[in-house]
Amino acid sequence: MNYFLGLFVSGLTRGSIYALLALGYTMVYGIIELINFAHGEIYMIGAFTALILASVLSIAGLDAISILVIASLVAMIYSAAYGFTMEKIAYKPVRNSQRLSALISAIGMSLFLQNYVRLAQTSNFLPFPTLIPRLGFLQQLTFQVTSAQFVIFVTTTVVMILLTLLIKFSRVGKSMRAASQDKTMAMLLGVNVNRVIALTFVIGSATAALGGVLISSFTGQINFYIGFMAGIKAFVAAVLGGIGSIPGAVLGSFVLGWTESFGAGYISSDYEDVFAFAILVLILIFKPSGLLGRPENKKV
Repeated sequence: MNYFLGLFVSGLTRGSIYALLALGYTMVYGIIELINFAHGEIYMIGAFTALILASVLSIAGLDAISILVIASLVAMIYSAAYGFTMEKIAYKPVRNSQRLSALISAIGMSLFLQNYVRLAQTSNFLPFPTLIPRLGFLQQLTFQVTSAQFVIFVTTTVVMILLTLLIKFSRVGKSMRAASQDKTMAMLLGVNVNRVIALTFVIGSATAALGGVLISSFTGQINFYIGFMAGIKAFVAAVLGGIGSIPGAVLGSFVLGWTESFGAGYISSDYEDVFAFAILVLILIFKPSGLLGRPENKKV
């Protein structure tokens, strides 16, 4: 039973990180129907930013919690600036072009950011400090839950709740929903669609950076390539849940995390990625719109 619970917690941790990334994918797609393949690189940039800042702050003598909070906030702000700039440079000029143009632009931006960080930093793996302190009350549980796993899950839950409240009840959220339904009508009603799209990239980039900091502190190492596979998995999770749906992105992330964890634990870790993409294929065959997605009816 403890082994099962351990795998459950591991899948919950994976799903929490995928959710922080998948939210950015699904928000952008919901408004402009664009797959931002450079989203994983923003996750990676956030982790590198936190590593550099953590190294400086540790020299200054700050404790681990202060370093974690400051490094996370700065990484989120820095990555949000990247997301804002990326939207203006790579996506806005091709927004009204064919979808293939935007897709190629997204792939090109992903490759550019990967190689930019590789040249600016290093192609080797770098150690990342453990910034999440031990939580004593977790030792009383009958199964093992690390402090990092607990903090990752709680942080993801808080972010999801705040984001849901923002979209449902705030004026910005209403503008996002209006732009996702009909951008032209939203503009006629006074919604600044360009600002809404830019803000969507900013929020998605900030949540991705937070995920990068947390998972790097958990695994203890980073390199310039960590964003690629994480971004692909988060995209799978978004499609699995129903891309364009925020609850679907969260559900898809946890389903994917548990699938990988239980598949690796009971079958073989060598097929971890196979499990992820196999479940995606099955969903696309039997429910193409995803678990919580709605079929699109287009007028002809």
